[in-house]
Amino acid sequence: MAALSRRALLGATIGFSVLPGVSFAAGQPVSVVATTGMIADAVRQVGGDLVEVKALMGPGVDPHAYRQTRTDIAAMVQADLVLWHGLYLEAQMEDFLIDLGKDRKVMAAAEGLSPELLIAHEDYADKFDPHVWMDPELWALVVRNVQTALTEAHPDAADQFAANAQAHLEDLAQLKAYSADSLSSVPAEARVLVTAHDAFGYFGREYGFEVLGIQGISTQSEAGLARVAELVDLLVDRKIGAVFVESSVTDRNIRALIEGAAAQGHEVTIGGELFSDAMGPDGSYEGTYLGMIDHNVTTIARALGADGVPATGMNGKLGVSG
Repeated sequence: MAALSRRALLGATIGFSVLPGVSFAAGQPVSVVATTGMIADAVRQVGGDLVEVKALMGPGVDPHAYRQTRTDIAAMVQADLVLWHGLYLEAQMEDFLIDLGKDRKVMAAAEGLSPELLIAHEDYADKFDPHVWMDPELWALVVRNVQTALTEAHPDAADQFAANAQAHLEDLAQLKAYSADSLSSVPAEARVLVTAHDAFGYFGREYGFEVLGIQGISTQSEAGLARVAELVDLLVDRKIGAVFVESSVTDRNIRALIEGAAAQGHEVTIGGELFSDAMGPDGSYEGTYLGMIDHNVTTIARALGADGVPATGMNGKLGVSG
């Protein structure tokens, strides 16, 4: 990087503020509405029992295509604080959220990250890949932004928010180490991740994987027949044996790849279902950020030939509810 090292950028404080002037009844939690499950999880981790958070988008919901409902609007207007991801992830909601921020307490938690840390959008010079949660080290910056927003909204709880955030950041560091160790044992020639859309760019950059999505960064982009045919030929030529479906994206195009490869005499299987734009079921370990990424890393590593990666993941929690 030109001006600052990646390490320096990751350690930098991101500057923004939410609107001041929130007042709370004694003993009442801060009411927060978050667009995505990932942002909602960060609020829970930092806020603890001092917050009450509602996520607009649940498991399996595609944020690229999501539009706010009347119920959503009512919840956001009544909330003490509204947090959204930004970076054009919530493309269909962006205009509404920007307007809401003119007179409500609204903040985009991933906005303000240095462009030098982001992956540029192939088609738009002023847009970036929004899927920063695929790298726990980048996600730690978003968690810090959430901490700042909660602290500005409820200054009296600053020390508790700071302690909670630090504990969660330590968990993220452990997740990062587990991910690096597990994925490093995937054979070099097998480090090709084929998925429904380009949600894993930051994952690929960090762990040295070639990432190929049928659709672009947004699920709203079209997957043409030429792209499918191109990927079928690649699967056959490079003898890639596993592709991955995503919980928030239809598996139609992935199955077209499998059928196309089979027509050329090459067997391709589904290596597993990954959580790309939404987390796992509510109440499950996979329904938390840590569980979401643990699941993805463990599933990818095992499907692509890594040795010694346990099916139950980093802490033996995969597949365990609660």
